[in-house]
Amino acid sequence: MRDFEEVEQTTVESDDNGDDGAPSRPLWQMDVHQLEQHFETNQTLGLSSPVARQRLQENGPNELKTVKESWVKRLLSQFNNTISYVLLATALISLFLRHYPDAIVIGTVIIANALIGFFQEMSADGALDKLKALLVSHTSVIRAGKKMTIAARDLVVGDLVQLEAGDRIPADLRLLAADNLTIQEAVLTGEAAAVVKTEDTLPVATALADRTNMAFAGTAISTGSGTGVVVATGQKTELGKIQQAVAETKTKLTPLMQNLNRLGWQLSLAIVALAVVMFIIGAVLEIYSLPVLLIAVVTMVVGSMPEGMPASVSVVLAMGTRQLAHKKAIVKSLPAVETLGAVDIVNTDKTGTLTKNEMAVTDIVTAAGAFTVEKSNYAQTAQLFKAEKQIAWQDELTIKPLLQIAGLTSDAAFNLKNGRWELTGEPTDGALAALYHSFTGQQPQLEEIDSLPFDSAIRYSARLAKLDQGQMLLVKGAPQTLFKLIKKFNPKFDSQKWEKEVVRLAKQGKRVVGLASQAIAPPVAMIDQTVIGQQMELQGLVGIIDPPRTEAAAAVKQLHYAGVKVKMITGDDPNTAATIAKKLGLADQLEVITGPEMAKLSDEQLAQQVDRYTVFARTTPQDKNRIVQAQQKRGHIVAMTGDGVNDAPALKQADIGVAMGIKGTDVAKEAADMVLADDNFATIQTAVREGRHVFDNIRKSIRFLLPTSFAEGLIVVLSILLDQQLPLYPTQLLWINMVSALTIQFAFIFEPIEKGIMARGPRQIGQGILTKADIAEIVYVSLLIAGLGIGAYDLLVALGIPALVGSTMTLNIIIFGKIFYLFNLRTRQPVFSKYFFQNKMAFVIIGVLLLLQLLIIYLPFMQDVFYTTNPGLLWGWGVPVIAGLMVLAVTEVIKLAKLYLNKRHLKLQHLE
Repeated sequence: MRDFEEVEQTTVESDDNGDDGAPSRPLWQMDVHQLEQHFETNQTLGLSSPVARQRLQENGPNELKTVKESWVKRLLSQFNNTISYVLLATALISLFLRHYPDAIVIGTVIIANALIGFFQEMSADGALDKLKALLVSHTSVIRAGKKMTIAARDLVVGDLVQLEAGDRIPADLRLLAADNLTIQEAVLTGEAAAVVKTEDTLPVATALADRTNMAFAGTAISTGSGTGVVVATGQKTELGKIQQAVAETKTKLTPLMQNLNRLGWQLSLAIVALAVVMFIIGAVLEIYSLPVLLIAVVTMVVGSMPEGMPASVSVVLAMGTRQLAHKKAIVKSLPAVETLGAVDIVNTDKTGTLTKNEMAVTDIVTAAGAFTVEKSNYAQTAQLFKAEKQIAWQDELTIKPLLQIAGLTSDAAFNLKNGRWELTGEPTDGALAALYHSFTGQQPQLEEIDSLPFDSAIRYSARLAKLDQGQMLLVKGAPQTLFKLIKKFNPKFDSQKWEKEVVRLAKQGKRVVGLASQAIAPPVAMIDQTVIGQQMELQGLVGIIDPPRTEAAAAVKQLHYAGVKVKMITGDDPNTAATIAKKLGLADQLEVITGPEMAKLSDEQLAQQVDRYTVFARTTPQDKNRIVQAQQKRGHIVAMTGDGVNDAPALKQADIGVAMGIKGTDVAKEAADMVLADDNFATIQTAVREGRHVFDNIRKSIRFLLPTSFAEGLIVVLSILLDQQLPLYPTQLLWINMVSALTIQFAFIFEPIEKGIMARGPRQIGQGILTKADIAEIVYVSLLIAGLGIGAYDLLVALGIPALVGSTMTLNIIIFGKIFYLFNLRTRQPVFSKYFFQNKMAFVIIGVLLLLQLLIIYLPFMQDVFYTTNPGLLWGWGVPVIAGLMVLAVTEVIKLAKLYLNKRHLKLQHLE
């Protein structure tokens, strides 16, 4: 993939000297003459109105289009899964057999699950609409030599567009003129600093972020003015390509939903197959009459089918979503909560995510040497260090004049808003203004005489002002430019010494600004550029960088401990990116690759090499998407963080997209699965921890539901095989499912996070939700509970006690088997440990369940509906409690054996 999607869109055949065989050229390399010929326009007159109308008719309007899937189709797609099919068939059979309560409960579960999925998907459409809002409604163009204002949607390729400060770019342009023009391109590059634009031609291999003679749709002009020729409109603009990438990125099933679908398919197939086999056996052996046999088989399916599983999973996910919201992480789709626990790579933007998105001075170099600065943000108290020793800035004579220039040449202002200091002006100016204030604690007092604004042609700005020492010309600009100005009038100036300092700071990824002053004898009232440099004194250099967030380094360390790798993907310079990555400890051995270097690799080659790199610099939106896809091809579960429009395709492509809530664009928030309300990268580490906690509780819930559900079905199966009366009535099985769905299974949502959860590493999604040990446990627990139930029933019937009492006792055996098995599953530690009373809600839920059991057994109208009776203390409660204790004893012995074997295995590994 190239920086621009197709070569044909970015290059044209050279027309120089009529040489048809000359190589094709990208737009940023073409001169004005070539642009005029290719786009059949004129740099002064623009297009004629008839030509513009014809092109509009041929190519269509300058707008972004969205195609939405109908809501009906989306709603129907939610029913397209195996569990829904089996439950639907079971509901229909129950309805046919006039088992209306069964049919109603099952149907309610199916509809509820479908509606949850439907509303989650509908929320994802907003990203495309938000992108459309970035295009302006009207713009100024030159047609037939006349300036006019037209609807931006009527722009065509070849139009001349006039640009002024404050405008938003209406289409992709190649600049023909740029007068002190700076454009904020964060929507494409993610970088906060405005880009200085020129009309000069550029080399072929120029990355998107470095194309200073191009202006892109949706970006905003900070300063200056200019003229550009439209080279792409609508869907063909860089913004249009982002929209297309977002639209084409299909919403994938989360790892949890993939695992649940696979588990649901396997369970459904097994239960239906068993039902068919049991029906055939019953029919052949003539155990029951066909209507009774059919009811028994349907009862088995209803009892065995864990229809409460989707609801249980949804509630656990919803609780996780709620917990994360309290911790400043807003999750838009329920399954995304658990996905965080499976993530093994977090791709993060640099600016505003790992860094503060606040340019700050970290280094000062004067004639007295090199200094480092800490806490130089606005309203802080800065600290100055020399050779790692803190010194008072007032004691160093070379610092005061440098601070004076930094403060007096800055046009930036800070305003307190919602408890935060917000910058108005350029980030570099803001860093210099903050430097002055953080040292002096004051606002600069300026009596200006004249000023010369920054111009990309001269690469410096100047301000003539009255100071205590008379009139001074204060100059701020590119160090190399200032060196040349000084050396022009002072050949003895040692520029090489200063150049070394510039290179040193630049290699650290810092932006270097030179500060100089020059005495001007009064009564000069205007700046004369011809004398700038005479008796000029270089007061020093400052190194500026967007500093890393203090909490980000700790979060990265925690993620590494949890087995999660952190990768940086940024549009910034590779040196700057590598410097920040080293400070944050992203990897022991950093390898960096840039967007242009990735463009030379095929998708297959990138997938093979992607794991090598920790930092991806100078990336375009297309590059970010490719990186995520390459990582997914390697089997990784990928989280992507971002805040700009440029991040939207990758946010949607990732297994979980994470957008910044404060500084993030609406487009990024809509495309993401999760929004960090505090813009704090450390919140991701908290979210990963909560994601693992959620999966733990989901897994416990499923491990609980399956054996207890299968036990109900097994009682029916064993009864058919033993040619005996069913111990449980269908309404009793329905009661067990209903009260379990409403009570006991939800005890797991209140389970606290177990110790060592982050040390386990990301779960292997290919292994599914249940391990082989889990499956073995499900088999023996279901057989144990079913065996205890049917054994006790047979014993009671053999003693001549009424079958109704036996049925009520069996009902309670199933319930108490569930209760005591719950205690076994709650923790990996022995049941009677410090964790026993941590989940107090579990005891409340058990109390509610027992109260419901009292109602069904002792209320006369409940006895009529559910075929229960007063069973007496021994048979109704004593035997079920003993059976429950037996379930707990067996499962605890096996758990303790596992703990012993695991400890022994770890000990042997340590000895090796």
